[in-house]
This record gives sequence, structure tokens and C-alpha cells, in this order.
Amino acid sequence: MIQTLLVANRGEIACRIVRTCRELGIRTVAVYSDADQNALHARVADTAVRLPGAAPADTYLRGDLIVKAALAAGADAVHPGYGFLSENPDFARAVLDAGLTWIGPSPEAIETMASKTRAKDLMGLVPLAEYKVTEADLPVLVKAAAGGGGRGMRIVRRLEELGAALRAARAEALSAFGDGEVFVEPYLEHGRHVEVQVLADTHGTIWTLGTRDCSLQRRHQKVIEEAPAPGLSEGLTESLYALAVQAVCAVGYVGAGTVECLVADGRAHFLEMNTRLQVEHPVTEELFGLDLVAEQLRIAEGHALPEEPPRARGHAIEARLYAEDPARDWAPQTGTVHHLAVPSGVRLDTGYTDGDTIGVHYDPMLAKVVAHAPTRAEAIRTLAGALERADLHGPATNRDLLVRSLRHEEFTDGRMDTGFYDRHLGQLTESAPDPLTLLAAALADAHGRSRFGGWRNLPSQPQVKRYRLAGHEHEVRYRHTREGLAADGVRVVHADARAVVLEVDGVQRTFSVTRYGDEIHVDSTRLTALPRFPDPTAQLAPGSLLAPMPGTVVRIAEGLTEGATVHAGQGLIWLEAMKMQHQISAPVTGTLTALHARTGQQVEPGMLLAVVQES
Repeated sequence: MIQTLLVANRGEIACRIVRTCRELGIRTVAVYSDADQNALHARVADTAVRLPGAAPADTYLRGDLIVKAALAAGADAVHPGYGFLSENPDFARAVLDAGLTWIGPSPEAIETMASKTRAKDLMGLVPLAEYKVTEADLPVLVKAAAGGGGRGMRIVRRLEELGAALRAARAEALSAFGDGEVFVEPYLEHGRHVEVQVLADTHGTIWTLGTRDCSLQRRHQKVIEEAPAPGLSEGLTESLYALAVQAVCAVGYVGAGTVECLVADGRAHFLEMNTRLQVEHPVTEELFGLDLVAEQLRIAEGHALPEEPPRARGHAIEARLYAEDPARDWAPQTGTVHHLAVPSGVRLDTGYTDGDTIGVHYDPMLAKVVAHAPTRAEAIRTLAGALERADLHGPATNRDLLVRSLRHEEFTDGRMDTGFYDRHLGQLTESAPDPLTLLAAALADAHGRSRFGGWRNLPSQPQVKRYRLAGHEHEVRYRHTREGLAADGVRVVHADARAVVLEVDGVQRTFSVTRYGDEIHVDSTRLTALPRFPDPTAQLAPGSLLAPMPGTVVRIAEGLTEGATVHAGQGLIWLEAMKMQHQISAPVTGTLTALHARTGQQVEPGMLLAVVQES
């Protein structure tokens, strides 16, 4: 029997594993990097061990330190979670060699399936040799052989882009997984990403726990997932199950795993097998009424599964909340999580609580929100409504994008595919401001001043406040009158620092307002208060390229020097942030008049990297 378990991970998944262990009476040990010393996962575990020496971004890849921590803390088992070392066979062997129980499949099964090239060979598929790719093969996908989560993946549509895509994918994969191997495969433009959750014990029982659709993706990383996958024929579903069972049997798989496929033209094309728990496992749990972590632990203890799994009930959908700006190339955001809360009736899995900080070293996923309902339409409505009403006070998030995606006709009709955001991102990130929301922010800010402080006996100029919303600046005008605050065309029913009630044409709306310095949240809208009179010294030269996020300059285009001619869209500088590389491109064709970025340099948002003067 497992008595004490070390979680070899961080953030949301570590907290989620600790929760199940508490319910089962199992003590838990967390590990943390210096950057995570105050992280929630280190606080909720029974004990926590610092992993010394390694840089924060690499700490959770140090299997030797993690095994040492497990032994020092008296753990008798290790759960790898997802990402980091969860699909590393050498780590699994090290855990077993130390006399600890490994919560997962055998190292041999991991070794075969964790390398996507070996897995495809086992399933009778042959990746393209990178040096043999021709125009006829395009488009192709460069993909990391180890790990997942969209890291180490690049779509190549022109042959001359292949070399740069290979270099970038290798660097990203090496940083994220400690393995720079990549391969090339055909890229199917309009397929659906459908997967099968499997659970297998040591007694020969294999469960196929339904299907999941994970087609809505950004940067090849899933954003919205649901179970069961909608609209699949019975025959196609059975072929997906058959592929999953084939993969399990081929390697003698034990534990929880996922077989991922691309469904196109009515056929299922095998992509890979993830030999671990998936980020989206909660939708399967909600659908079947299971705790997959608890099942993993029971299987590791040698218990047998019942012959048949429980029956599926209703429909479940999960949305991943990221601290990122979808309108700015999904730029990750950092800062303090002031307040995080969702309405009752949905499941919240998170690694953050009020007052925590989202840093620069790790994935920017803030939380997962999951809705379960009798039908798909009800689950969509419940999840969209919960996200819309959630309190997300802190860095900018993808919340609005998620709500609009869930309500998009293509999604509600079940017609989505992996190209959804390629087609609709612009429409889904449009940010027409609500004038009443802006006015509510201004009136809440004005509350508390002397009632007659701005009032004059004769008409005077209105008060003006300026706010930034989604990268655009907006002005709001209001007046102090004998009766109180007023604005044209609006009746101010009530206004204080926390709540504003406005009436237009007899219809009243109530706004909740919360302020943290210059950051203002009006219901679900995040604003930044700006000074009334902009600083004239803050003007930048046209063509200035600013760092969109905190990160590290990992590459500058070969031969790029001041005075060079550059072309619109040409990659100039590459930043690495949260294990992903982000390309900074020339905005116009012209001359590079200044280059301030240096390889290895740490940059902050808004830092000037280069200037391109249009020709």
C-alpha cells in the first residue's frame, strides 16, 4: 500500500494529485524550484522539498534531484503528473531502481510510445525524412519526438522555411523536455483532434473510456476539450477504440494513457500515445464519474479493474484559462493574481490562489474550468456563462476568447476542426468597448471626492478619464453636478468605489468595480487607467519593436546588423518565455536603424529591441 507519494510536478496538476491523495489518506510530498518556493502546490502538500542548484526553468527536469528528494522525505511512490519528466523512461527507471513505486506504465512502454517516431513505427507508420521533403509533401508538420503541449511544433508551408522550423523546434523541445529530437510528418489542414482515454491494469483488463474532441488549439496546444467527441459515427468510434487497444496491447501498457488521432475524411489517423495523464482528463472524469488519479494509484498497488467501466453520463467540456493575450500572438502575461473565483456549478482546477504570482519560467495556464450537464448544449451554456461571470483579477487572460469560442456557431454545431483559430481569431478578439463599462470605471474612481469639488454654478468642461482596453486607448467624459455625478444620455442611479448602477432608456445595469493600482476590473472587463495628460517624452520612433512579454533573447537573425535591409514579416529576434519561442518580425520593409537586443539578454515587456525605418 502506498503511504507517502511525491508529486514530481508543479502547479495545477500537482494540486490536483494532492487533492486525491488527501481523500485516500495518502501523505504527499511536493518539490519546488526557487521560483516556486511560495507556490500553491508547495503549500498544499504535507511536506515540500526544495530542488537546489538548477535554473528555475530546468528544475523539474532534474530527475536525480527529484529521486533524492523522494528518499529524503520518506516517500514510497512518485507520480509524474504531465509534462516535464512524465514521459521520460530514464526517470521512470531511476524511480524504480530507488525502490519506489512508479505511478505509470513501465519504462519500456514509455520508451516506445513517448518517442513519437518509435510509436509511429510500431503502428506501421513512417515519418518523412526531413532531407527528402519536397514541394509535393507540403504542408508538413515539424514535431518534437518527446513531450507535447505544442512545444517543438512548427507548420511548414514553404520549402525554404523548413530549415528555420527545424532549428526552432529542436531548441524548443530541448528546453522543454531535455530532448531535441524532432521529426516531420504530413500536415492535415482541416482534421479534428480526437483521442481515446485508456486505463489498463496488471491483470489484462483494458478500459476505453470514451472519446474526447480537442480540436480547438492555439500553437498546437489544446484550449477547449470535450467528451464525448460530438458527431462521430458508430463505426468511426469503434475504429478509434480499436487503435487505442492496439497501442495498449503492443507495449503491454499499464495505467492511464491516451491515444491521439486526427480524424479527417471519415478516417482516424494515429498521431501518438501519451503515456501519462492528460491535461484534459477532467472531462472524462466528469463524464464517467471517475477519479483517474485514484485509479492510477490503485493500479500501481496491483488492484484489478472491474471487467466493465462505468457508463458515460451526459456531456463535459473543459476550457483552459491562460494568462495570455490572444490578440497579440498569444503573448504570455505575468503578474499578481489578485482574485480568482468562478460561480458554483462548475469545476475549477488551478495551481493559483489570491495573491500568487504568475512568473516567466513556466506555462501560463491559470486554471481549467469544467462543466458537466445532461446535454452538450447545456454544458456549453453552463461553461460560457461561468467564464463570463468569473472574477479574474490580475494579468490579462484568454477568457473573452473562450466565451466567444464556446458561443461560435461553428463550435455549437460541432463543425470545428484544428484550423478554427486560423479562420476566426480576428473576429473572436475584436474588442469594441462598452461605453457604459468605461463610464462605470470613471464614476467609481470619481466617488469619494467632495460632492461639490468639481461642481460650478455655470456650465463647465466635463471631467475626462482615459483607459486602455485591449491595446487601445479610450476617453470617458462625465460631470459633477448639484445632484451628483452625471453623464450625457445616462442616468446615474448609484455610484461608489465598488458598485455603479446606470440607467439607459429605463433599463438599469449594475457594474461591480475593483481597482488594484492602475488596474481596474469592471465585471469581466480589465482596464488600465492612464494619466490624463500623456508624457510627451514617452514617444517612440515609428517602427520601434518592443518586447511583448518578459523573456530571454535566444536568437537574432543570422547576419543582422544595423543598416541592414529587412522585409515585412521577416523574423529578426526570437524570445523564449515559458518554454515557448516567440518570433519578433519586421513590421514593414525598410532599414534596421537600431538593434538593442543581444543574445542571452533578459527583457521586460515594453523594452525597445530594435527599430525598422520604412523605406
